[in-house]
Amino acid sequence: MEYLKAFLVGGLFCLVGQILIDRTKLTPARILVSYVVAGVILSAVELYKPLVDFAGCGATVPLTGFGNTLAQGVREAIDENGFLGIFTGGLTATAGGIAGAIVAGLLASLLFRPKDKS
Repeated sequence: MEYLKAFLVGGLFCLVGQILIDRTKLTPARILVSYVVAGVILSAVELYKPLVDFAGCGATVPLTGFGNTLAQGVREAIDENGFLGIFTGGLTATAGGIAGAIVAGLLASLLFRPKDKS
C-alpha cells in the first residue's frame, strides 16, 4: 500500500506538470521553478509534512520535495545559527542532492556524446 500511495502522489505531480506543459504557454523551466517554490510555500504553511507522511517518496522525490527540503533546512539553521541560517540552511540541507546531480551530470557527459538534431 505504501508503494501505491507514493506512485499515486508522484504521478499526480507529474500529471499536473504535463497538463501545464500541454495547456499553457509556460516553459518547462518555469514549471520546474514553480514546483520548487510551491514546495517551499507548502512547507512554510505546514501543509507539506502531512503529504510526506502520507506518500513518503512520492512527495519527497519530486521538485516540490526539494523545495520542502530547502525550507526545512533554512528553518533548522535559523533555530541553530540565527539570522545567518537564512543563507546557509538551504544549501546545507540539500548539499547531498546537489552534489549527486552534479556527479550524475558529469558521468553522463563523459559516457555519452551529444549529436546534432539535423
